[in-house]
Order: sequence, then structure tokens, then C-alpha cells
Amino acid sequence: GMIPYCSIISHQLTVEHLERICPAVLTQVLLPSCPYKTPTALHPVTYHVWGYGFLSVTIINLASLLGLALIPFTKKPYFPKVLTYFIGLAIGTLFSNAVLQLIPEALGFDPRADDYILKAVGIFGGFYLLFFTEKVLKMALRTEHEHGHSHFSPPGQLRQNSLQNGDVSEKKESITMTTNVMCHWLRGQRIANIKTVAWMITLSDALHNFIDGLAIGASFTVSVVAGFSTSIAIVCEEFPHELGDFVILLNAGMSIPQAVFFNLLSAMSCYIGLAFGILLGSNFAPNAIFAIAGGMFLYIALADMFPEMNAIMNEQDGSTVTNVIFFLIQNAGLLTGFAIILLITMFVGEINLG
Repeated sequence: GMIPYCSIISHQLTVEHLERICPAVLTQVLLPSCPYKTPTALHPVTYHVWGYGFLSVTIINLASLLGLALIPFTKKPYFPKVLTYFIGLAIGTLFSNAVLQLIPEALGFDPRADDYILKAVGIFGGFYLLFFTEKVLKMALRTEHEHGHSHFSPPGQLRQNSLQNGDVSEKKESITMTTNVMCHWLRGQRIANIKTVAWMITLSDALHNFIDGLAIGASFTVSVVAGFSTSIAIVCEEFPHELGDFVILLNAGMSIPQAVFFNLLSAMSCYIGLAFGILLGSNFAPNAIFAIAGGMFLYIALADMFPEMNAIMNEQDGSTVTNVIFFLIQNAGLLTGFAIILLITMFVGEINLG
């Protein structure tokens, strides 16, 4: 009389049901798979994992040098729009990579087996909904202010006051430097000597790149698709990040060859991270790496890049038209980034590179 009972259960088969009904079957299923699976999975993987990983890190480092080529364009009037799109793209890819891949991976989910993708999309949905609502409300409220001819909403007044308090010279710098996280540390300081700034940026970059490499290496050991997906998120983020670093280094009085040298120095640590990531990922469960990288990606996206994206918008003329245009560009960037990672995650089962 087991058959009807089983067919009822097959509709909502959970581990709990199984444990209640047939622990013996479960142990039979679970035990052999552990010792037999691991050795076979490890060794053949390594060669193409090293190859793909090396390729990805090289592309990322080249993308960061591309930032240098774009410095002449930073003076152009359309540049803030381009930068806004890239920062939006970086936020979208980093956030989605963390929520759709790294964190589920750290918690032990598999996109093919566990149906978590829709729920993860819900997380992005919640984030996007609040972003959208908040921006629309702010813009709606700002237009009301304008009828009373006070073109400055409260943030504007704060900015004005700070300008009267003798920060006038820094306003110009902050516009050029607003392309990066580091500018928050540097904005208020007179840069006395190049060396400290250079080392500070190089060290923070080196650490950052090391973690990026670690995440890429560990992702490739899981699957080629996961590896490329993490790499795409990092490329999108490296580009505006490194561009900002170059601007700061050159503003600090460094020559272009020096800036390139320091950039390459910090790029080296990405390769070191990659090697560690692959070795750790293929010999241990790399869940801890994914957890840490996921947390860091969320931080970079939400705490570093989001304020940058808003700062660029606030530095424009503040007219409703401009605000709407920038808001649309921000949306385009966020949604493109999200779509890229979502598509990759959804087709993990179908694309079988690994």
C-alpha cells in the first residue's frame, strides 16, 4: 500500500518527508555519493579552470587600463551620463552576482537543483522597488520646491553653506574625484605628498583585487559559467573604480607612467588571489570565500557605488529634466546589469562549458 502514499508525496517532496519515511534509503543515497564524487570532480577540472581564470583576470586588468585611455573624456559634458551608466551597470552586476550566485553558492544551493532563482529575483525586486519609489518621490517633491523659486532642496543648501565655509576650491576637485570611493577620504585633505596617496590607493586596490581574484578562482572551480559571471561583475565594477583611481593619482601630481606602474602593481595581486581561489576551491569547499565575496560585493555596490551614482546626479544643474534623464540612465544601468547576471544564472543548466 506504499504506492499511493508515495505519489501523494511526490507532489511536495522535501527532505523532511524523506527523512520521516525512509531514512535507510536516504543514507544509501547520501553516503556513497560523498567519497566517490570528490576525487573525480577535482583533477580534470584544473587545467581549463586555470586557463579561463587567467584569461578573465587579464581581461579585467586590461579593462582597468582602459580607464586611463578615457581620462581625456572626463572633461566632456556628456561624460557624467556615461559614467552614471557604468556605475549603474556595476551596481546591477555586483548586487545580482552576490544575490543570485555567490550567496546561494555559499549557502549550498545549486541553481539547477534548488529552485531559488525566483526568490533571489525577489531580493533584487525589493531593492529596485525602493530605489525607484524613493527617487520618484524625491523628484516629485523637488519640483514642488521649484515653484517657490527655491531651486535648492535641503541638500543643496547644505552644499551652499559648505561652499561659503571656504571649501570653494574643493568643489572643482570633488567633481573630478567623485568617480571613486577613495575621494571620500581625500576630499577634505590637502594632499601634501604624492607618495602616501599613491600607496594608500595601491594598497587598497591590491587588497580589493586580491579578493576579486579569490572570488573568480573559487567561482571557476564551481563551474565555468559561475566563473565568467563573477568576472563580468568585476569587470563592470573595475572600470569606473580604476578610472577614479587614475584621476586621483594624476591629480596628486603623478606622471602617467607612474600611475600605470602602480596600477599594474595592484593588478598583480589579482593573479595571486586567483591562484589561491583555484587552489582553495578545488581542495576545500569554497563556501567561505563566496560568503565573504558576496558580502563585499554588496558593500561595494550599495555603500560605495550607490552614493557615487547619486553624487554625480547632484552635481548637475538640478533641473527636473536633467534629474529625469539621469534617473533613466541609472535605471538602464541597474537593469542591464541585473539582466546579464540573471540570464547567465538561468542558463547555467543549458550552457555546459564546464
